[in-house]
Amino acid sequence: MQMLAENEYGLVREEVLGEGLSAIVIEHAKVNAKVSLYGGQVLTWQPKGEKEVFWLSKDSLYEQSKAIRGGIPLCWPWFGAHTDDLDNKEGNHGFARTQLWQLDHVTISELGVEINLSWQGESMSKLWPFSCQLKQVLYFGDSFKQSLTMTNLSQSDAYYTGALHSYFSVSSPEHIKVEALESASFDDKLSGKLCDPQPLNNAVGPIDRIYYTNAAMDIVDSQWQRVIKLKTSNTNQWVFWNPGVEVARNMADIHQHGEQGFVCLEAANTQMQLLSAGQSEKIEQEISIVS
Repeated sequence: MQMLAENEYGLVREEVLGEGLSAIVIEHAKVNAKVSLYGGQVLTWQPKGEKEVFWLSKDSLYEQSKAIRGGIPLCWPWFGAHTDDLDNKEGNHGFARTQLWQLDHVTISELGVEINLSWQGESMSKLWPFSCQLKQVLYFGDSFKQSLTMTNLSQSDAYYTGALHSYFSVSSPEHIKVEALESASFDDKLSGKLCDPQPLNNAVGPIDRIYYTNAAMDIVDSQWQRVIKLKTSNTNQWVFWNPGVEVARNMADIHQHGEQGFVCLEAANTQMQLLSAGQSEKIEQEISIVS
């Protein structure tokens, strides 16, 4: 364990997460949280007096080259399978979530903790042969704020898709309502069809949809009597996902019945976005809890 910062309001320390991997642990008067430097991935966020907000699998693999199941994986610079990778040899969701990130700065204030992370690389994939830099600013307090700044360090224009793949801890998908999704058309990835707006009675899987809206969202959990409120900036879609019992049973990194404890609602750009040579773009989300 290594102490990174400490004052009268709280402390931030580094601890071992897995072989060769480490996490940043936040213990503050208002909040507890954990961030993996592997993948630059938020793992937990729990404001004092509240249940844990993010879901993290008990069977998550903390191994290099393996993605961590839960929290907020970064899907970048592509979401799902790359459109030019017909056999999906390069895998889903890009390379950002399996890189070792750097801790640049920690600020502990009376109201919360801000963490600054960065990663830089080039020619990480034949599908994305560019030089790039990613920076994250993460704020943990009564609310949670996340910004991801993407910079193209190359002399050629690039395109990306991506998502802030948030896993939210819920009482059960059966008790979840997200009314704002009901007014948006969506791609149903299970049927392959574009669907008109329709009622959404719960989040019971299998469900895998890309909703064409960037409106603010409320995940209403009637059993836990809380609302998870989300708003986003510079993203165009929300991805709504739960694998369901059968699919989850065949996923090695979801613990038994784990799919009954989460729903994913992901701020996303699932269609190609321009990242011009030498330029930066930023996507953001803010999450708060109402009990």
